[in-house]
Amino acid sequence: MPTVYDAEKSGADTIKTFRELRLKQKLQFLWDYYKLPLAVLCIVIYIAAYSIHSYFTHKDTALYTALVNVAAGEDLTQNLTDVFLESTDADLSKNTCQLYSGLYLTEDENNIYHEYTYASRMKILAAIDAEQMDLVLMDKEAFDAFSQNGYLYDLDSFVSKDSLLYQTLCPYFTENTVILEDNSLDLYFNDTDVYQAETKTYPMGIDLSASPVIQKAGFSDTVYLGIIKNTSHKETVLEFLHYLYGLNMDEIWMKCSSAETAALLKKIK
Repeated sequence: MPTVYDAEKSGADTIKTFRELRLKQKLQFLWDYYKLPLAVLCIVIYIAAYSIHSYFTHKDTALYTALVNVAAGEDLTQNLTDVFLESTDADLSKNTCQLYSGLYLTEDENNIYHEYTYASRMKILAAIDAEQMDLVLMDKEAFDAFSQNGYLYDLDSFVSKDSLLYQTLCPYFTENTVILEDNSLDLYFNDTDVYQAETKTYPMGIDLSASPVIQKAGFSDTVYLGIIKNTSHKETVLEFLHYLYGLNMDEIWMKCSSAETAALLKKIK
């Protein structure tokens, strides 16, 4: 039976043998005898380094915006993200704006983007369900789709508490119709039935034609903005609307009545 002495002697012989090896042989020796512990050590170091890097580089998402049937160039992308954050004096090293692009919704089979509709719809539904979509900039077809499915806020109720913003945006409010209930399932099984639906109409979108930020992008068709009903960044959404229409604090003081100015001062204090 091997004794402690034998084990110590064997260990000493191994060390002596290792010292006598050349560099390449030493590396081969370490790999042959210690590759599993080394692999585990590398995994541990990687996980630790990744965790530390994530901790120091993590950014809070201030706003989630989706572009549907709308393509943004580099300038507009910057204006909708970093430039907006800078206007709020946010720290760009700690905050970011998420901009979803490449999303398309169309029923036109001849449209070159029709093949992306299903995947886009799944991404949109997942983002809304996770409360990771606050705003959507879209064309008329996408605006109709979001409206019919009941994804968009009633703008009268959302903006009405900000009197200056409401006065500025109200002329550009665009009504659309949400389908509350219909008999589309019955029609699927019996196409002789007549389609019937219970609907509701209210302002769900903002025509952005008068927004200086959007005007600079040079869109040929109207771009609409809608606010997702379950947004978790309501205050930031209001700030974003102020930003889109250039409503800075100097203009607020000039346009507000004395009562409104007092109310604003009270909020600031």
